[in-house]
Amino acid sequence: MTARLLGTAALMAMVAAQPVLAQMTEIGAGEGRLDIVAWPGYIERGETMAEFDWVTKFEEATGCMVNVKTANTSDEMVALMNEGGFDLVTASGDASLRLIAGNRVQPVNLSLIPSWDTVDDRLKNAPWYVVDGVHYGVPYMWGPNVLMYNTEVFGDSPPTSWSVVFEETTLPDGAPNAGRVQAYDGPIHIADAAQYLMFHKPELGITSPYELNQDQYNAALDLLREQRKLVSRYWHDAFIQIDDFKNEGMAASGSWPFQVNLLQADGAPIASVIPQEGATGWADTTMMHVDAPHPNCAYMWMEHTLSSNLMSDLSVWFGANPGVPAACTDGRGMQTAEGCTKNGFDDFERIRFWTTPVTNCESQGECVPYYRWVSDYIGVIGGR
Repeated sequence: MTARLLGTAALMAMVAAQPVLAQMTEIGAGEGRLDIVAWPGYIERGETMAEFDWVTKFEEATGCMVNVKTANTSDEMVALMNEGGFDLVTASGDASLRLIAGNRVQPVNLSLIPSWDTVDDRLKNAPWYVVDGVHYGVPYMWGPNVLMYNTEVFGDSPPTSWSVVFEETTLPDGAPNAGRVQAYDGPIHIADAAQYLMFHKPELGITSPYELNQDQYNAALDLLREQRKLVSRYWHDAFIQIDDFKNEGMAASGSWPFQVNLLQADGAPIASVIPQEGATGWADTTMMHVDAPHPNCAYMWMEHTLSSNLMSDLSVWFGANPGVPAACTDGRGMQTAEGCTKNGFDDFERIRFWTTPVTNCESQGECVPYYRWVSDYIGVIGGR
């Protein structure tokens, strides 16, 4: 893969324009290291599959050796960034605003990102990483939280509703769903319950699954307590979920396209849908730690991530949508327009993207804040 990297002149201009960047002894070599907190599967160097590698040539071209710490939940990402020692994080919307409010990430100088103009216009000023007109990162990937299901269980009747994971029912193979479904092991899953209620109980008046008053929030928790009776595992490790669907008789679960793609590639009887209620989703942003030890390498990496061939191949690998629309069509990578359509590129308006619940909410003035979501979801999982 030929990565689009900053040339010598651009890099020298970057250093001159941004005083916080350390001067480099060798132009193009950065500080020699880059430490990133990322979702599993987001930063590949060909170790999983040889054809998916967007790290090796970056390292060769810049001298910035990439070290990745994977995190399975947004809460884990926030904790790692609070500890420090990292340069970048691929944060979802339920983490990004917390990182900004906690002064864990710094504003990004967009003039030092030559490819910024190629970013999807729908993402350029997204509220989960742009605060008061200040950009705290660059978009990476986005996509829906899909309903993954076993085609041998559902046959010719794919699920049309999230009810198969929220309410006790008999599945098309004649067996109950209890013990054969999973749910996400993260407080943001409360939003999935709220979205389900938006469709099925409109009298609750929910307008955003992330902005819930006390009554709406209580209804979502009650639904999750009922779901607990059905759930075999609360998953947060994508590869453990993959193993469960291969070997443990799982029928359905909320999931990411990443798991769907890997299971299908392995010949497993797996498919996915966005049901009638719609879906929550994630739009991930590469954000820079406020005390990033290697800022030169960090800026070069952020530019590198916007190259359409990287975005294209990552889109195929993860089953997600690129932050740069040209990656779907310019032929520089593996992705195609049809592939992006399959990944939900045209469903942007149907997805309610993760964002951090706050007390002072736009829709109704006062809402249940995220710290309550954390403690109460632990209680739900624990049977309370």
